[in-house]
Amino acid sequence: MTSQAITPLEYDTSGVMIPETGLAPEDLAQLGPELERARDEVLASSDAWSAGGEPPPDQEPLEPGFIDLPGKLLAEYRESRATSQLGAILATAKKLSSLTDRIVVLGIGGSYMGSRALFKSCCHPYFNELSRAERGSHPRMYFAGNNLDNDATQGLLDLLGDKPTRDVDGRWGIVAVSKSGDTLETAVALRQLLDVLRAACDDDMELVADLVVPVTGTSGRLFETAKALGCEDIFPISEGVSGRYSVMSAVGLLPASIMGLDAPRLLEGALAMTEHFRTAPPEENIVLRYAGVCHLMETMRSVTIRVLSLWSDALEATGAWHDQLVSESLGKAGQGPTTLSVVPARDLHCRGQQHWQGKRDKLITNVVVDAARRDRLPVGSSDLDEDDLNALAKKTLSDLMAAAFTATKECYAADGRPTADLHLPRLDEAAMGQFFQMMMLATVVEGRLKGINPYGQPGLEAFKQRLADVLKK
Repeated sequence: MTSQAITPLEYDTSGVMIPETGLAPEDLAQLGPELERARDEVLASSDAWSAGGEPPPDQEPLEPGFIDLPGKLLAEYRESRATSQLGAILATAKKLSSLTDRIVVLGIGGSYMGSRALFKSCCHPYFNELSRAERGSHPRMYFAGNNLDNDATQGLLDLLGDKPTRDVDGRWGIVAVSKSGDTLETAVALRQLLDVLRAACDDDMELVADLVVPVTGTSGRLFETAKALGCEDIFPISEGVSGRYSVMSAVGLLPASIMGLDAPRLLEGALAMTEHFRTAPPEENIVLRYAGVCHLMETMRSVTIRVLSLWSDALEATGAWHDQLVSESLGKAGQGPTTLSVVPARDLHCRGQQHWQGKRDKLITNVVVDAARRDRLPVGSSDLDEDDLNALAKKTLSDLMAAAFTATKECYAADGRPTADLHLPRLDEAAMGQFFQMMMLATVVEGRLKGINPYGQPGLEAFKQRLADVLKK
């Protein structure tokens, strides 16, 4: 299998180098040895986990399986496509696409946020409104099981319908994602949707089993439900991979494949970022530099709010994924930044004032997509020039977006507001694979710098227990 070269992401820190309010170049250089130490510890813990060693008590839980997972999945796929996990994922995605016109992905947190980010970033922005032919015969995609909203659930059930049909255009299915199967929101949604799906299949349980694909652990409530249903396709959540680090596992790859994305290319992008992380020196290493800038701005400048400024509507769901990753990984022991995602130019009209002239407690990272996927759309000329736009007639939307970005950067610089720029060459699977892996690696590196275990979720576990206790009353 021959792969195209991966165009790397680029990270520009020049807008952070402001001696009075940001950093100096020597600050990042002096942190270099500590960053290397953190990288060595992250890689050593990954190697020890892979070898089956017991982690030290201060590293419990240890879940670094995401680091080497892209390489392992690709190596297995290249050696034996048909019998590999990735081959099975692609085969199941093809089967579901042939059987259904709608797929509901059930999951909460990392169990759905990565696949939703891929859907929004890499698919047509109005994918679900296209005809089946225009979608390449891939199903419409919906995401549920992440809340307890009565009206939203009723609306989804109205859309899916319970009338039996043999027409693929009216048939729907479920991908249920939960490692344990005991997450209340997802479990309730699965029960409710299964009742409607059985009616839609006229109680043909063999068909129901074909239309439900669980992604779960090798035991637990969802696994047992899948066995009871007779589901043939059950995908494991890889050992040592927690929810928010699971996008490059079956958790993200199966929905991505169903919607028609190139799953091997996603993994190739992630693998390229891992290899870069392993081998590049700190001054050239995009992961270490990103983690270093974030860490230094917090420790030297008391910057506690991190703004991910996403210069593409398609990246809004990616921002939500990033917010959860950082908050749940680093928000412990009285530490951790507050994350905020915004989408300019839209959000400049509600956040710009605050970012340009509010408290100096923010590090802004612009995420910029360098090339549009579609032909550039000009403003155009009109005989109705009351809006005075004919002067801009030859400029494209991309030109206007670039101008808004430049003006925004100049406003930040004029007031000494530190900003960094992360450039994606385009919105495609290779770029998104790199982005996801970069952010996950940078988060665990920063956990090492802070002395925080980035794995586990003690606060959320406490909430789950409290919720169970309340429901018993």
